[in-house]
Amino acid sequence: MTTAAESATLYVFPGSHPCRSAMLMLEHKGIAYRRVDLLPGLHPISVRLRGFAGHRTPIRSIDGKTHRSLAALDRLGTVPSLRFGERRIQTNREIARFLERVQPEPPLFPSEEGQRRAVEDAERWGDDVLQMAARRIALAATLRGLDAFHDRGGSGRLGPLMSEHETVRVIASRVSARFGFQASADSERELLAELPAMLDEVDGLIDAGVLGGERLNAADMMIAPSLALLAYRRDLRPEIERRPAGALLDRLLPEPPAAGARDGRQVI
Repeated sequence: MTTAAESATLYVFPGSHPCRSAMLMLEHKGIAYRRVDLLPGLHPISVRLRGFAGHRTPIRSIDGKTHRSLAALDRLGTVPSLRFGERRIQTNREIARFLERVQPEPPLFPSEEGQRRAVEDAERWGDDVLQMAARRIALAATLRGLDAFHDRGGSGRLGPLMSEHETVRVIASRVSARFGFQASADSERELLAELPAMLDEVDGLIDAGVLGGERLNAADMMIAPSLALLAYRRDLRPEIERRPAGALLDRLLPEPPAAGARDGRQVI
């Protein structure tokens, strides 16, 4: 566990699949942390004001390119952002390696070199490819409204998407779709056509033992939240849940109790 001198604070915004990856890794390590929810859209400015440096060069791309608005967001800063004592760490791959250094057990990566390389390759693919695809597929659906989503995006494996308040959810998601991540009807058709191959990739990694093994690893925690976001869409949930990928999702991020089974607080 962290000491008072090395307390951990994780800056996120609600329902973010990359942020849930960081949360899973901290919980895997048994590291207590304080979660601070930031307002979607303003979160790059918020983390910059909290002393995070941002990124000199863009870290994300769409179809191999980084357009101006996405580059500006990356340079300001991204979430998840972890403050650990006086140290500040951004991006899930950096967070994973930092946590491995400060608390080696339980590990996030196998010790055997070949197995570690396979996990790192899967982690990179989950971060660079699947994460962006899941984001854009979800955001494209919001351009038609929220009816495409389970509980209109108000609850699920990642909690409420963007915000507990539906009006904020609609506005933030549409702004992100149009100006941040170039999600549109055309991009949605293309990404949905590519999605079966991505899910096959996840299933293949499970079959190969890279994902879903006896010991969970950083790649499991990178990929499962993207599956969770995709499963908010009513049209995609059955296909995901019938696959080995669905079993991985249930293992890491089980569906929360139905509203009637809760005590009035949002389960996230």
